[in-house]
Amino acid sequence: MEWFNNFLLNVVPLAPKWAVRLVAKKYFAGETLESAAQEIQSLNQKGFYSTADILGENVEDIEEVQQPVESYLELMEKISDENLNSGISLKLTQLGLKIDKEQAWKNFEKLLEKAEEQNIFVRIDMEDSSCTDDTLEFYQKARKKYPDTGAVLQSYLYRSENDLLEMVENGTTNLRICKGIYTEPPEISYQERELISDNFFKLVRLGLENDVYIGIATHDLDLIERCENFIEDNDIEPENYEFQALLGVPIEKTLKRLRDNGHKVRYYVPFGGEWYAYSMRRLQENPDLAGYIFKDFFKLKSS
Repeated sequence: MEWFNNFLLNVVPLAPKWAVRLVAKKYFAGETLESAAQEIQSLNQKGFYSTADILGENVEDIEEVQQPVESYLELMEKISDENLNSGISLKLTQLGLKIDKEQAWKNFEKLLEKAEEQNIFVRIDMEDSSCTDDTLEFYQKARKKYPDTGAVLQSYLYRSENDLLEMVENGTTNLRICKGIYTEPPEISYQERELISDNFFKLVRLGLENDVYIGIATHDLDLIERCENFIEDNDIEPENYEFQALLGVPIEKTLKRLRDNGHKVRYYVPFGGEWYAYSMRRLQENPDLAGYIFKDFFKLKSS
């Protein structure tokens, strides 16, 4: 089926935008704050946690960054007012990182102040490798102002193990480990799935062994089982980790089983007007999603 999914991956972007939206809508929580809040509330009622993300990145005009800043301020108000069990995730290029680093920090600092006021956890998403150094710099700087901040490491980058160990020395307490979604050259990244998965597990293990709270962010069922076995074999307490998944990815049975077995499970809940670009990135990250979308399309046609 891999060849078929890769074929679909090349075909889906040629489809009309309305058709992509029809089948991709399960992978994002609508375009409005209200729709996102409803999705988060539904997840909370089922015993799941969430992190809310306003879609968008690589803002090209520094004036445009004020909109996502205001949107994140409104999001945190909504989380607090409705007592939603959710943190937030954000990308620094959405705040102007690639345009004006100093201004990007001021924008980020404004959000940190609001997060501290509302007692909301902030996760800095990791972007492509051109942003890695700046992102980790912002993270270390942010922790001094607001300790309830987390970062992300990508297991397909060679550097991630050294980054993790350095972060441990600097007192890092919360990391999400993911495989990585951006296309990176072989000079700096693993290209084979098996090597990426092995490094993912290694990063999870290193983090847990060094008292770092780890978000295990993968839809790879074999890798989830591998991490779960390590947790059980080493008596890792539930307050030291969580499993994370993207909204809509069809591994609900596994996530419910994890939840029912006492593991904390968090959904990544994206929303907003930039849903199309997000959907295309998700396909590039995981060609299997093209197969899921193909099945969803024929379910819609037959219903």
